[in-house]
Amino acid sequence: MQEKTKVLVIDDDQELCSIIDRYLKNAGYETQLVHTGAGGLQLALSGDYHLIVLDIMLPQIDGMSILAEIRRQSVVPILMLTAKNEEADKIRGLQLGADDYLTKPFSMAELMARVESLVRRYTKFSRAAVDETA
Repeated sequence: MQEKTKVLVIDDDQELCSIIDRYLKNAGYETQLVHTGAGGLQLALSGDYHLIVLDIMLPQIDGMSILAEIRRQSVVPILMLTAKNEEADKIRGLQLGADDYLTKPFSMAELMARVESLVRRYTKFSRAAVDETA
């Protein structure tokens, strides 16, 4: 039995999270939503996710700090999803270890295409690494 692909969404916009949740679930993903930076960091470091969708402007701990902490411990793909659309913000996020950066507002079709691309790449390389060690 194949396990579902798990996506963690960390964003304080609960309405947006509900929409993203619906799209991800309709596409067959298992989702977990969290609306604070501290809660998001705790789940990200303790869970077994295939992708993390991460906002920057969060209560308690900002997304860039969460990104840096996750990168110290994990290679899980991280898609930054944020209203911060300045080039410097994008560069900083990518340099800290984000795999992709999508600015708000965005289309759900584009978000889903990026999610599928990141998950496909992550699972392909994860399987290849397991095959090499076998």
